[in-house]
Order: sequence, then C-alpha cells, then structure tokens
Amino acid sequence: MAKIKIDNDLHERVAEMAKRAGYASTDEFVSHVLEREVAALEGADTDEQVEERLRGLGYIE
Repeated sequence: MAKIKIDNDLHERVAEMAKRAGYASTDEFVSHVLEREVAALEGADTDEQVEERLRGLGYIE
C-alpha cells in the first residue's frame, strides 16, 4: 500500500466525512473517492473534457 501526505486540516475534514458516511476507515473513504474520480476521468474522450471536469471540481482555474 502506498502512502500520500495531505495537510492535517484536510485530513481531519476527510476523517469526519468518512465517519459521517459510515466508512470503516479514512483510508477506505479516500480510496473510494479516488477510484470514482479516476473512473470519471478515464471516461473522458479528450484532454479538454478532462480539463473541464477538473475545473468543475475546482482543481484548476
């Protein structure tokens, strides 16, 4: 299993959301969210569609 570093404040927010959503762990929640986002991006036909989705999620301006 690989590990990633995230800001402590974000980790606390993610942990709270994982708990509220009924996930067994923060890791399980993060894995699920990442799998869903990667699947959505894999389904994009063009770089422009990927860029538009990332923009819609607020990752890029």
